Amino acid sequence: MYLILQLMTVINYERIVSQKIREVHDFPKKGIAYKDITPLLACAHSSSTVIDAFEHQLSQSKVDAVVGIESRGFIFGMMLANRLNVPFVPIRKAGKLPHHTIAQQYDLEYGSATIEIHTDSIKEDWNVVIHDDLLATGGTANAAAKLITQLGGNVESYLFLLELTYLSGRKILEKNTETIFSLVKY
Repeated sequence: MYLILQLMTVINYERIVSQKIREVHDFPKKGIAYKDITPLLACAHSSSTVIDAFEHQLSQSKVDAVVGIESRGFIFGMMLANRLNVPFVPIRKAGKLPHHTIAQQYDLEYGSATIEIHTDSIKEDWNVVIHDDLLATGGTANAAAKLITQLGGNVESYLFLLELTYLSGRKILEKNTETIFSLVKY
């Protein structure tokens, strides 16, 4: 019975949130169906539902910090960290953090990119949640996990608002943790 209630809760969260995702065709280029979250952000109830769903997902987890990946990972990542009463740690594009950092390069569809984290932001043995708005190929989230483990932290889980399942990014992330949650899947 408990599992049925859990599943019904997640389905309800997904239904509420998915209704607020706008699909924009041919953006940013022809052939792409962009998933626009701005209608979701414009609705306080739906935004709260996202945080409720993430908190529900983490109810059995010990979380010491929430990491948000620039830039859309900052939106719900910060709200979740506040809800859980734990630190929020930003991971940013190279050159954007002012203090001592470590960097991780990763491959993109058309080249590579680098992200950074402050060296004093994750404590040894902390259980860390990595959040970003979208799971596509998994490259950015996997690079974030490498930064966290370099600093001595543990990847507790990944939380995503949206997942493009046909790009199989989940497979890359499973080597870091089996706890990967996406609220809405396409």
